[in-house]
Amino acid sequence: MFQAPKIKTMAIWFDKSIKFEELSSVALGSMETLLGLEFTALGDDYLKMKMPVDDRTKQPYGLLHGGASCVLAETAGSMASSLVIDPDKFICVGLEINANHVRSARQGYVVATATPLHLGTNTHVWDVKIHDEAEKLICISRLTVAILKKAF
Repeated sequence: MFQAPKIKTMAIWFDKSIKFEELSSVALGSMETLLGLEFTALGDDYLKMKMPVDDRTKQPYGLLHGGASCVLAETAGSMASSLVIDPDKFICVGLEINANHVRSARQGYVVATATPLHLGTNTHVWDVKIHDEAEKLICISRLTVAILKKAF
């Protein structure tokens, strides 16, 4: 049986020496702070964030609000894009997001994992999967981020 050779991936991040511990110094915006989002992991080609499923993130039926899942997905993908670009020259902003909510969550935490599908000069496209604590898939999202030159 043919086995493809294992290829060592090189970190996609602009600062190749960035460590997970350094993410705590990255400022999150008001929405992310309000909803309790936190960084949980940084790999060579992925970023993970978690969000509580509580009164801040549930809809009236007691289920995780789809909009809260979109906030988590967009934040994870946008923050990942911000780590790929040169922050002295560029900014990144969400351009389009879609989400398929495949299962509900009622409590605990959900974790988003953002991995790149495309890292171009002008756009990034991120695959963001959200799982619950039992690792059941809750939401599949795709985020397109625009890369803009900073106005000086």
